[in-house]
Amino acid sequence: MEWFSAENIVAVLTAVLGVLASVGVLWYERRVPRRKRIGYRVQMDTPIGSEVSQARANVRLGLFDETPDMADATLVLLRIENDGSQSIDRGDYTGPDGQLHGLVVEFTERRVRGIAVTHSPGADHLMDHFTPSEGLRGSGSLIRLPRVPLNRGEHFKLLVLLTGSRVGSPVRITGGIRDGEVRPNTAARPDEKPPLFGRAARFITVALTVCVITLASIILVRDDTPPPIGCARGELTVTGSTAFEPVLDELAEKYGRACEGATITVDAHGSTAGIRELAERGAKAGKSGSPALVALSDGPKPSGFPQLRENRVAVSLFRLVVNDKVPLKNLTTGTIRAVYRGDIRNWKQLGGPDLPVLLVSRDANSGTREVFQRRVLGRNEPAQSSRDCTTKDDPEAPVIRCELDSTDQVLTEVGRLDGAIGYSELRTGTKPAGAHQIAIDGAAPSVDTIGTSTYPYREIEYAYTYGSPPADSLASGFLSYLSRGSGQDVIRTHGHLPCATPEGLRICGED
Repeated sequence: MEWFSAENIVAVLTAVLGVLASVGVLWYERRVPRRKRIGYRVQMDTPIGSEVSQARANVRLGLFDETPDMADATLVLLRIENDGSQSIDRGDYTGPDGQLHGLVVEFTERRVRGIAVTHSPGADHLMDHFTPSEGLRGSGSLIRLPRVPLNRGEHFKLLVLLTGSRVGSPVRITGGIRDGEVRPNTAARPDEKPPLFGRAARFITVALTVCVITLASIILVRDDTPPPIGCARGELTVTGSTAFEPVLDELAEKYGRACEGATITVDAHGSTAGIRELAERGAKAGKSGSPALVALSDGPKPSGFPQLRENRVAVSLFRLVVNDKVPLKNLTTGTIRAVYRGDIRNWKQLGGPDLPVLLVSRDANSGTREVFQRRVLGRNEPAQSSRDCTTKDDPEAPVIRCELDSTDQVLTEVGRLDGAIGYSELRTGTKPAGAHQIAIDGAAPSVDTIGTSTYPYREIEYAYTYGSPPADSLASGFLSYLSRGSGQDVIRTHGHLPCATPEGLRICGED
């Protein structure tokens, strides 16, 4: 197991941060200063006078109407509480020595006319402190409050009758608490449902939730795919079949990404050319060992290369493609042979449009061409009669026939030239631009029916090495990847049947 992977480091750091957040909040609650706190809130500020300045209509009866100087009167209900984490004693209030009061309530622009004090349930003892001798005073716009000890969560309320200004003029409490503060609080009103958890608990919950989500995300997005079988380091070149090149490109990219230190280069330029290059480089290497080269071939190697060791990789399907101006969907084997002999020179001879037949083929190094000649034509294709696929260089040739270097070039030209026909590997799920594939003898190429279909244009894909590469070499590891594990999925995705599958084993063993 790789303990020092990026994923594991992030996971451990996230877990540590979660624990530190929990410990830090608990330590902060218990040790950090300024946790003694008195909070206050105006819970009611309403007019009981009749002046228009109050901006509210009201009706007054009884005492409120009979008492003089009540035209601009207001009632304020002020809640004062210990909303910190620690109890507050008399000695926690700051102020000059000998000063009885601890806090001062200021009603800006209003005069205090009457005060009533109430306490929280179960806190009757608080009332003993609200006496003039303890420092309770009311004069002008100020109320001086005694040094009232408050346990955590305890509160008292002031109901104050005021005159002289409008509703909503500022109300402020000043004073000092040792290692604490006095401030407007954010506690819930008495008739509001209190929060289920305190701020510290909520912070810890959020922090741990974030940590858990982060860890879960790492687990979900982390690629736990095991490295390919035979993962090895080094450099390797894969050459040969251009028909198998799309498969090789994806396999090389995935193998290199999964196996650190492995560099695989795909340089496909035809099956026969790849076989010859492998033989030449192997001969030059001599006793130094097998070269770091693998050659893929559509079909078995030509005779005369006894040093090359074969590995059957997949069953490859190939297809005939015709230009979309030719609406034919099926041709018999006999008709295809007649077309390539030059007996059929115009598509109207087969019930198609009045277009000359153009044969777009591969060069002599192509395994795709070799398979087509062996499996479908039963003979070699005719000689090349055009270099640009449009002009006949040999006036005696019955049809135009050109040769191209790669499968992609063939597909491009068939889609571009009216009346053109060519061939390529199957390439499942893709349709060449301007062209379509046709069935042979009523059978269409399909990996799903390859074991029961009579479709003839197919061949085994071989991987060749010069002798047997060392077991720990990149060549050996890449060949194992070709035939096992996720390499099989890539091969099947591109329209080929891996030889290592049950169906593939039967076909690869028979052919």
